[in-house]
Amino acid sequence: GGQTWEPMKVIMDMGEWGGSPQIENGIGAPSILVDRETNTIWVAGIWAHGHPEERNWFASQPGLEPEQTSQFVLVKSEDDGVSWSEPINITRQVKDPKWHLLLQGPGKGITLRDGTLVFPAQFKDENEIPHATIISSTDHGQNWRIGTGVRAETTEAQVVQLANGAIMINARNDEARDQKGVGRVVATTGDLGQTWREHPSSIVALEESTCMASLIHESFAGYGDLLLFSNPNTHTGRFNITIKASQDEGLTWPQEHWLPLDQGKGRGYSCMTRIDDQTIGILYEGSRADLVFEKVSISEFME
Repeated sequence: GGQTWEPMKVIMDMGEWGGSPQIENGIGAPSILVDRETNTIWVAGIWAHGHPEERNWFASQPGLEPEQTSQFVLVKSEDDGVSWSEPINITRQVKDPKWHLLLQGPGKGITLRDGTLVFPAQFKDENEIPHATIISSTDHGQNWRIGTGVRAETTEAQVVQLANGAIMINARNDEARDQKGVGRVVATTGDLGQTWREHPSSIVALEESTCMASLIHESFAGYGDLLLFSNPNTHTGRFNITIKASQDEGLTWPQEHWLPLDQGKGRGYSCMTRIDDQTIGILYEGSRADLVFEKVSISEFME
């Protein structure tokens, strides 16, 4: 339950692919997904080949080949993380060659109740405008397809499935930068991202500090279904990491159900998971360390 941890190990590595040094074959911004039907663990990453000393966000260009554009790669483990597959490149399945870049969440993906796998994703279109979206697989990872963009200037997103079966996406809103009162972008889809409907809470309900955030939808004993959200709870800067709970699937986030975790300045990314029917775990970039894992009782912000 997060009390002890094995030593870290490398699970995705392109080595010196193409005759280029390791520093020109990095893989980053990982997103993790557990197939709840097969217990396969999937990890998505973005493989950047070439362009040394350049930020991948700007250096990746249109095309499909590694020399042109960064690659969407997966690895999987079928033995609970003991061993991992070689990287599986799905770029040609999901990327429009006109786009400058396609990459995953980061954070985590989900398994829908019908077994469909869904990763949050983001792309920079032919005009270099970013859009959050999803990729999905209905055959346990053999084939993948991509949705449409939720809204212009959205990036790092997270997804949950609602009680009615729809997928909710909650995305970083890059239009919110330096605009007080402009919050997270929230939308729903009933067709795996081919079309999106703006949620009533979009822009107005959750404060945005232009940072990645976490969103999970889980059931807890004594509290029922909760939508939980975490991010730096501030308009500017990355501090005051806070967990918030919603009992109405994100329509409202009452302040009595907020729990501040770290008021100091950090990098601000976070990712939550359900540990048991009374506890969640949250991994976040805090003020005390680059990575902090904390176990939190639901009662801390629900009572």
